[in-house]
This record gives sequence, C-alpha cells and structure tokens, in this order.
Amino acid sequence: MIFKLFIEFFKAGLFAIGGGPATIPFLKKMSENYGWFTNSELLDMIAVSESTPGALGTNMATYVGMKVGGVPGAIVATIALALPSLLIILMIINTITKYREEKMVVNAFYGIRPATAGLVLGAMFEIFVISLLDLNKINSPFQIFRIGPIMLFLAVFLIHKFRPKIHPIALIAMGAFAGIIFKL
Repeated sequence: MIFKLFIEFFKAGLFAIGGGPATIPFLKKMSENYGWFTNSELLDMIAVSESTPGALGTNMATYVGMKVGGVPGAIVATIALALPSLLIILMIINTITKYREEKMVVNAFYGIRPATAGLVLGAMFEIFVISLLDLNKINSPFQIFRIGPIMLFLAVFLIHKFRPKIHPIALIAMGAFAGIIFKL
C-alpha cells in the first residue's frame, strides 16, 4: 500500500503542472482505481486543504496518505508529491537561465500555460458538479440544482468580487457556518 501511495503521488507530482489544483484529476483517478476515498471525501479534502496553511496538493497528499497508511503513508505521499518538482528544478535551474531566450523553450512554456489552465478548469468543473448539483435527481432538470449551495456560492463569489479586502478565511468560515446552520 505504501509503495502504491508513493508511485501514485510521484506521478501526480511529476505531471500536475500548475500546482495544487492540477493534482485534483490525479486524485479523482486514484479514487476510481483504488477506492481510497469517495468523491464526497475528495470534496472534503479540497475544502480542508484550501482552508489550512500550505500548498493544496501537499495538504491533499498528506490527507490521503494519512487516511490510507497512517503517519508513514502521510510522510510517503507528501514526499512523493514534492520529489519530482525538487528533482526537476535541481536539473534545470542552470539550464533554464542559460537558454531562456531560445525559441523552443519560449514556445514550450507558451504551450504549457493553456494546458495547465485546462487542467485547473477541469478540476474546477468537477468541484462545481460535486458541490452544486445533485446527480441522483438527474431525471428532473429542475431538481438537479442544489439551491442552498448555489446561493452560498453566489454570495461568496459576489462578496469576493466586490469586497476583495475580506479575507478568504472569513469567507470559508461563512461557508462552514452556513453549512452547519442550514445543512446545505
């Protein structure tokens, strides 16, 4: 089990270009392949990881590792996620500064940006579906929407848009409070 954790999080760390949100598709695949957690638990992991200090991907690796393999699993998953970045950075730090103006390097980074944006958008869409839609009621087009969570989403979005000085922790706390009070 620990070896599988290492391999899966090493792959996520190697290919999740763009940081924490880009690890979400890898976590979804882990859930499907190994059943280590459900979609609902994945959503909980994202919420906890977003509301705690540290990088999203690292927090989620630690969370999954702890759930699957206890403290050793948490350590292995966290190291496995970070290791590819460390190795790649160590290998290319001198090279990238030397060749940063080369057309091929510039073009490669030009292509990486939209690919990363696509991964993040895909992860965002998955979170949207899990959080705001009730796919069990797919037979009725109007019942598929979870009105309470959608209203909370819109409220937080509008507050963040028009009052950007309100700290994200306050908005997360508002969401937690609304969930407790209204059982969204």
